[in-house]
Amino acid sequence: MYRISTRGQYALLIMTDLAENDCGKCISLKLLSHRRNLPIKYLEQILLQLGKNGFVSGSRGTNGGYKLNRDASEYTVGEILRAMEGDLSPRGSTESNHLSSAGNEYFWNDFEQRINDFVDSVTLEDLVQKNTEFIGYEYCI
Repeated sequence: MYRISTRGQYALLIMTDLAENDCGKCISLKLLSHRRNLPIKYLEQILLQLGKNGFVSGSRGTNGGYKLNRDASEYTVGEILRAMEGDLSPRGSTESNHLSSAGNEYFWNDFEQRINDFVDSVTLEDLVQKNTEFIGYEYCI
């Protein structure tokens, strides 16, 4: 079964973080690294890929960092994951898949379509909203 890599999961996490903390200013790499407990070098690689796909922009200097290029409502989970993972097919490569002609093509096509429809229906804003919903009181002793 196809799994989303940690790189894809972290990209989605970072994009959500940028959306949650969007105040029009850049968020420093150091702060993102600290908040999400990710090594700066790994975070840089993810942000570079997100930048190449036009999702974020970065700036250097005292007030440097990263920010979203669009409103959170304009990003879908599907486009972010595809930018990091490529095709989201649960079958992997169809050229190397000898089972595709075994009479189950309808199932696999439908399954793939449902996955893509779902990830394309969820926006970054939806994730931010879910993350900020009241989930109960938290007590620390």
